Amino acid sequence: MRYLTAGESHGPQLTTIIEGMPAGIPISAEDINIQLARRQKGHGRGRRMQIEKDTVQITAGVRHGQTLASPIALNVVNDDWKHWTKIMGIEPISQEEADQISRKITRPRPGHADLNGGLKYGHRDLRNILERSSARETTVRVAAGAVAKKLLSEIGIEVGSHVVNIGGIEAKNTAYENMKQLQERSESSPVRCLDDEAGLKMMKAIDDAKTNGDSIGGIVEVVVEGMPAGVGSYVHYDRKLDGKLAMAMLSINAFKGVEFGIGFDAANRPGSEVHDEIAWNEEQGYYRLTNRLGGLEGGMTTGMPIVVRGVMKPIPTLYKPLKSVDIDTKEVFAASIERSDSCAVPAAAVVAEAVIAWELANAIVEQFPSDTMNGLRSYLEQYRQQLKEF
Repeated sequence: MRYLTAGESHGPQLTTIIEGMPAGIPISAEDINIQLARRQKGHGRGRRMQIEKDTVQITAGVRHGQTLASPIALNVVNDDWKHWTKIMGIEPISQEEADQISRKITRPRPGHADLNGGLKYGHRDLRNILERSSARETTVRVAAGAVAKKLLSEIGIEVGSHVVNIGGIEAKNTAYENMKQLQERSESSPVRCLDDEAGLKMMKAIDDAKTNGDSIGGIVEVVVEGMPAGVGSYVHYDRKLDGKLAMAMLSINAFKGVEFGIGFDAANRPGSEVHDEIAWNEEQGYYRLTNRLGGLEGGMTTGMPIVVRGVMKPIPTLYKPLKSVDIDTKEVFAASIERSDSCAVPAAAVVAEAVIAWELANAIVEQFPSDTMNGLRSYLEQYRQQLKEF
């Protein structure tokens, strides 16, 4: 499976084309819109979320509520486009018209792609960079992830997420009984935190950052239940599933770190407190007594829940801007301000769900016969039975 996204932050629309989905997956625009709405929520989100009400148009690859196995085209219209038609128009304009456009940007913002992108492509108007490098692009990545999550749910695999840290405030009471409870508790929190007390402190920290013209980051955790053991590969480095999941997590805007299970804390523990002992019973087959490695060993799934965390840095668009250098005059200026959030960690958890779900669905489709959803479902039932009998 693969997908390609296109579109600029203030362009007419965002688009993704998905290839490789089996035939017969039940899918509707509403399935995707639910995920798009989740991405727009969260304490600390900026004014853009009030302007845009993201909804998807499915324009190819689905007929009468089911995938056809042909490429799926998803479009999300930018409602704010009407205010940007001259600035972001498609058709050529004269130099006089170009000179009248007041939104030309020559001051790169620290922490963004502005300067590096300008150097790479030779753009003197850095809007050509920031429009595409914007996290707005994750809208259609969430749309693609929604289709992947639908595929996974059809074969008994569920995905959830929650926030474990914002601005240094750690969630402590994060125990949950099952995936449904995790999803419901996370969804009911404005910061997607399972610990109510920590959640209140997180919201205050976000408000304080906004008051101070600053921003804060945090850590999100994605949990996946139902993945059978043996998905991925130990044979080739580029087919190791944990490597693919790490790449997916770090491909999200502003994400700078990733860990599985106990993650970096493994460096502080002896091996006896890191590795997961193996057990077996007739009902479950093989399983682990603990899940410190987050459901992955040797580049493959163990059958235990997959637990992967991503670290999001504070959003670099600040209302007390950092210093920068104008690329035309070379003078020092305060970096330009674009409309932004003071904290997008709760929304980023939804994006993280989407990219992790995509990689897991892709791994399943790569490994098992998957022309049709019924065929994939049947084959996985047999495979799970084989694992119990091994």
